[in-house]
Amino acid sequence: MVARRTAVFFALSSLFFGGTFVAAKAGLAYFPPLLFVAFRFDVAAVIMLAYVGLTTPRADLLPRTRSDVGAVLATGVLAIGLTNALLFVGQQYVTSAVASIMYSLNPIMTPIFAAFFLSDERLSARGAAGMGLGLLGVGLVVSPDPANLLGGAVGKGILFVGAIAAALGAVLIRRADSDLSSTVRVAWGLPFAAVLCHLLAWTGGESAAAIDWTVEAVAALGYVSVFAGVLAYIAYFGLIDAAGAIRANLIFYVVPVVSTLGGWALLGETIDALAVAGFLTIFAGFAVLGSKSVDLEALRDRVTPDPPLPDDEPAVRDDPRGYRSD
Repeated sequence: MVARRTAVFFALSSLFFGGTFVAAKAGLAYFPPLLFVAFRFDVAAVIMLAYVGLTTPRADLLPRTRSDVGAVLATGVLAIGLTNALLFVGQQYVTSAVASIMYSLNPIMTPIFAAFFLSDERLSARGAAGMGLGLLGVGLVVSPDPANLLGGAVGKGILFVGAIAAALGAVLIRRADSDLSSTVRVAWGLPFAAVLCHLLAWTGGESAAAIDWTVEAVAALGYVSVFAGVLAYIAYFGLIDAAGAIRANLIFYVVPVVSTLGGWALLGETIDALAVAGFLTIFAGFAVLGSKSVDLEALRDRVTPDPPLPDDEPAVRDDPRGYRSD
């Protein structure tokens, strides 16, 4: 049951988060980026608070310890708020496919923070090799060109910082070791994320007057609020509780595939060959990081035939009655 639940969380998180990049790219044609994120969390916070208020006993609803408060703040400020603010701002400059590839650096960064903050999740030599491959792949995806340094490369840099914020948030949630359920943590974290993004939008001079309220705009906002907001966060933070920060963030191996296919099918996006090479390199890093070590001794015993019996030891003979005698 636990394995099945974890698999469901993994699949839903990958699917909904993959669609985030497509819906965000579509919605940015109608919304200023930070207000888009802020409204997203306004809607999601109302839904989540109403849901947990109706389904959770009061004794399990309120944060009571320092660990509970720390987990809520790590969820709302870092893992949700700052991460998505940087994601939506950075995606103004790149396609949804490239944005998801940059964000897929998250699993590479998570073990670095885990090594400092978590005693039960450490980066092995194999993990370090995977991280190195991932960083090389990101370099291929970014491929900074001085001619467009103020264009795509800036957006990719912003997305890179967003991936760092997400990885750090996931590790700090795990470190807090809160007794609150993941659903309650998300419900309390979303208002903090909304307030943060509204403050960033106000600081950046964004205005609601710039929003173009079309059917497409409402659809994009609905998707990122409900599917990529409420449902995705319930699945993702439940996965962190069940599998740990490092394993949970392996969903971002799958997210670029979902967003690339969605951007191609719905937005007519393309991705150049160098970015594809970068993605494949990142995927190789993921494979190294996520693979289990090979038991070489067991493998050797399996492929090496048993040595012959000594000459002075009688061989086992078959009994004519169909039994094997000593």
